[in-house]
Amino acid sequence: MKDLYLYPAEGVAALSSEEIRKAVAESVSEYVDSGKKVLLIVPDYTRYHSNAGLIANTIYHTLTGCEVELIEALGTHFPMTEWECSDMYGDIPFEKFIPHDWRSDVVKLGEVPAEFVAEVSEGLMTNAIDVEVNRRLVEGGYDLIISMGQVVPHEVVGMANHSKNIFVGIGGAAMINSSHSLGAFYGMERMMGRDKTPVRMVFDYALEHYLSHLPLHFIQTVCTAPGGVINTHGLFISADRSCFEKAVELAQKTNLILVDAPMDKVVVYLNPEEFKSTWLGNKSVYRTRMAIADGGELIVLAPGVETFGEDPEIDRLIRKYGYCGREKVIQLCATQEDLKANMSAAAHMIHGSSDGRFSITYCTEKVSREDVEGVCFGYIPYAEAVKQYDPAVLTDGWHTGADGKPFFYISNPALGLWADKAKF
Repeated sequence: MKDLYLYPAEGVAALSSEEIRKAVAESVSEYVDSGKKVLLIVPDYTRYHSNAGLIANTIYHTLTGCEVELIEALGTHFPMTEWECSDMYGDIPFEKFIPHDWRSDVVKLGEVPAEFVAEVSEGLMTNAIDVEVNRRLVEGGYDLIISMGQVVPHEVVGMANHSKNIFVGIGGAAMINSSHSLGAFYGMERMMGRDKTPVRMVFDYALEHYLSHLPLHFIQTVCTAPGGVINTHGLFISADRSCFEKAVELAQKTNLILVDAPMDKVVVYLNPEEFKSTWLGNKSVYRTRMAIADGGELIVLAPGVETFGEDPEIDRLIRKYGYCGREKVIQLCATQEDLKANMSAAAHMIHGSSDGRFSITYCTEKVSREDVEGVCFGYIPYAEAVKQYDPAVLTDGWHTGADGKPFFYISNPALGLWADKAKF
């Protein structure tokens, strides 16, 4: 498979669909009519704006004469529905998509040694971490494996994608729990928007030591989506880490929004097709917390949110303990066996709290006031909230509210990181 680093022409904001199709088709051209067995590791619908849909569809139709399967890099998310697969990936047959089950579809390859974990975490974590991946990856007999997705600031690892797409996207409970807790204990504000974080180094260690024998290549995109329209600012393809590093460099320019001073009020809209849980919807918290002032306010417009966790056990734990703050969660982890057994849930609870620094108010239609307030958030009915903050009218950036006070509006928190210049 051919390496490729593609940017728009000078003076052009984004690559065209035709440029992307042509480049991707060329990168896999040697496999056409080869009879090879190919696995595409593809993001789920929550990464719709990665443009992985166009890329995977192009590869699927380019590789005539090959056996092509797609495994959904779900992590702990719900499997994609047939409608979601069609909307994101076009006319690829639904039966070609293989959902990943992070609890039962995995095989252990080895471990990241305790000494390495302690070194990269500055002693915050001192246990070895099991390396688990979907068994198809190592037992499927594939001649070519392509992992694809968007590089964008991320709360657990610093920058999403590359080795994370493997060890979380199609990884097992041990790695998911350990990596999430490592990121939470180390501090997401020390990591978001950066490359070589402790969590990234754990993933990279696992990739180098346990999967280097596989025919694995990466396709990385850097995208924004103003008005919901995908703009692809870079396309990077390689078998090594270089494609990720190029994408990180570009994403730090396009997906990192630095503000001159902390913001008193931020309003975030969660598209109901993309955000159906606070597990995902709390990107509104993660991606804005470095920009919100002490004593500030975050309003989350969440018409599609209908649950907390995307896994029944994680949902139960969030309802039981709530987004109660870092110190409280750490105390609970020391005494509550159900939380100790699900450290990714504990990490998520830490990430989803402001630790009392600013208020978080969810505006929902499908979750009751009692349930929302039960997990330590404020509540406003969605129908009431949109009278003041109408996503059909608002555009990204500053606005003046009915009370005469300014607020900053964000239409999709998954596509960037907003931070006070002094904190980055």
